[in-house]
Amino acid sequence: MKLMVDARYVRPVHDGISRYTSSLLHALYRGVTDGSLAGVRVAMLISDDEQLAQLPDLPHVRGFSPTGPLEPLSALAINRYRPDVLFSPMQTIGSWGRNYGLILTLHDLIYYDHPEAPGFLPGPVRWGWRQFHRTYVPQRILLNRADDVATVSHTTAGLIARHRLTRRPVHVIPNAPPEGSIIDRSTALARIPGRGKSLVYMGSAMPYKGVDLLIRSMTDLPDYELHLLSRFDPRRREELERMVPDGARVVFHDGVSDEEYRHLLATCTALVSASSAEGYGLPVVEAAAEGAPRILSDIPIFREVAPGAVHLNFRRPGALRQAVRDLEEPGEFKRQVLSALRDAERDSWETSARALVSLAHTVRGRRGRSARFSPPPTAGGPVRERPGRRT
Repeated sequence: MKLMVDARYVRPVHDGISRYTSSLLHALYRGVTDGSLAGVRVAMLISDDEQLAQLPDLPHVRGFSPTGPLEPLSALAINRYRPDVLFSPMQTIGSWGRNYGLILTLHDLIYYDHPEAPGFLPGPVRWGWRQFHRTYVPQRILLNRADDVATVSHTTAGLIARHRLTRRPVHVIPNAPPEGSIIDRSTALARIPGRGKSLVYMGSAMPYKGVDLLIRSMTDLPDYELHLLSRFDPRRREELERMVPDGARVVFHDGVSDEEYRHLLATCTALVSASSAEGYGLPVVEAAAEGAPRILSDIPIFREVAPGAVHLNFRRPGALRQAVRDLEEPGEFKRQVLSALRDAERDSWETSARALVSLAHTVRGRRGRSARFSPPPTAGGPVRERPGRRT
């Protein structure tokens, strides 16, 4: 089977969809290399050679920019490479005239309730984003172009069904902790004495994320520091800085490296998130893999991916303070560390890669076609193999 994965959303600094794509591709690469995914040939669709720095040593082809004017014609270019199935981590790839199986992904329905577009998108795209999320009709049109639809959690799958967003089968291919990041029980327990009085938040500062609730709660915890790790829009950062209560300790990191992130998770009291909506909540499982307790808003997705965490209503006065003070009791802290490790082991990228390959086989079999994967020197040039590189 010839499986093509749309890697055009991979960014130099990962966001959720970028990390999802890259992690799945690395797991596919390991499976193809070690033979556990025998009979599968994987190629990547990119739009910028800089994306290759985040990706494994798999064949790749060039496609149109996913936010450019030629995106609606993507299928006509992809047809030349004759994949059996194309998997896209988004649902917007052009599909008109396609001759291959198509799996589209919908990560969440957050923007129907919170229609503000990500700030890194071009102005016209942000305007189209807002219009798109005024009604479910465009989403239904997009998803029904696929053979099958993927999503990252059972919570989101339930929402897709509730709103009748597609007639296609919906499958869960979840996120997971970074490969090899789950520490063992003895290491997790040995870290406990070295954990300081710090709370860590990783994620955007969009209003539904509840960063303002975290900041205001710090007035009850003057002996703790809140570390906001992500890079925020300058205007939003200024707005949040003005919210910091007198005497509260809030550190704006403006972005951290993966190494810094893991160090902060390994030495903090807890990861915190007051978000009111998520598709999966990748930082939650990243924290769990480091044995960090998690204090989270009480929403269905966090109950799904982190059943062992502390769940609370951040709008209730004193809620965060009480949760943090409870963790100061050694027995409770140890219990939360061990619960984090159990939650981290629920999903893996290898399992998700196998689920994707199984789904691709199903789509291919249903379509009843078997295409060669020998591209001509057009539509982006031949598939290129890179020299071996450690990944």
